[in-house]
Amino acid sequence: MKVLIISVKAGFGHHSTARAIIDYLTEKDISCEMLDTFEYINPMLADSIDNGYLFSTKHFPDLYGKAYDMLDKRDEKWDKRSPIAVLSKLVSHKLKDFITDYNPDVIVGTHSYACMLMTYLREKNIVTCPLIGIITDFTVHPFWESTELDYYVTADSLLEIQLKKKGIPPKKMLPYGIPIRHSFSEKLSKEDARSELGIENKTTILIMMGSMGFGNIVKDIKSIDELEADFQILCVCGNNEKMLHEIEEKEWNKTVIPFGFVQNVDVMMDAADLIITKPGGLTTSEFLAKKLPAVIMNPIRGQEDRNTEFLVNYGAAIMVTETFGLDEALYELLKSPWRMKLLTESVEHLGKPNSTHDVCEFILNLIGEESDGE
Repeated sequence: MKVLIISVKAGFGHHSTARAIIDYLTEKDISCEMLDTFEYINPMLADSIDNGYLFSTKHFPDLYGKAYDMLDKRDEKWDKRSPIAVLSKLVSHKLKDFITDYNPDVIVGTHSYACMLMTYLREKNIVTCPLIGIITDFTVHPFWESTELDYYVTADSLLEIQLKKKGIPPKKMLPYGIPIRHSFSEKLSKEDARSELGIENKTTILIMMGSMGFGNIVKDIKSIDELEADFQILCVCGNNEKMLHEIEEKEWNKTVIPFGFVQNVDVMMDAADLIITKPGGLTTSEFLAKKLPAVIMNPIRGQEDRNTEFLVNYGAAIMVTETFGLDEALYELLKSPWRMKLLTESVEHLGKPNSTHDVCEFILNLIGEESDGE
């Protein structure tokens, strides 16, 4: 039995979701292969797309957001005669030999573009096995309407209305949640997590702004450092070494513990009472699974705006704005236990700690049904 995971290297989340699925299925003795569509065609092309995505979202967020909004307003399938469509057909043709040789029992796509390529190959009868798409944000991105898959994994059943708008039948929806690493499906007590990190057992605020350290975290910490409340701050700077050193060199009133790129975010979430973060799809799935209320800031225009709307509208987070600063948001939550309780209850409803298990068990059952039908 073989499962092919197809993805696109654009940010961190798509590959991480793919890896979570592979890790689970491998433990079940299922042969898995991950195919980065552009990496397979040309590694330099893959790096260019990934770097271009990171550069545009960080340095030209408004332009990126406008492009996303324009594409998101389309609810019809795109013109298959367009230059992008023609390019996609050429790319899918280059993947034909790999897929034919691997001959998977199921193909799982973690990016809409990768799933569009599989749709083209299915139309040519090159792909005949079941196709599953995983939507890695709390919204249905542009171009999913241009796919024809058997199933669509969504972050929550509440996205059913968006699927309908994209012309995707709700019966194809699998609202299992975005697959996450196993460590986010389990939870340590706050005391044990803080002991593991070697920090005090007291109110703990976790600040994370993505792998690139988006935003001005130093300014953000400064805005809450003067609050009259007893708490400590864990700050993950990701790959932003300049920001890490700047935080390390400053003197703070509160205990501020900065980190670079880390592998134990799951433990940090267990240790925290609240997370301050940008709302990437994967990060959001992880803190919801950990039942951690959130303060949202610095969303990337486009999909992260939509994630923010989802979280705020369904009561799982509050959002920092130009007129409602981080200090006010944190003060409101620390001084209003009832407000924190409401957030926590919403988070518990929305969290999907068993997402990877549920998605992978569905895949295993699907493979079994396909084998029985042969």
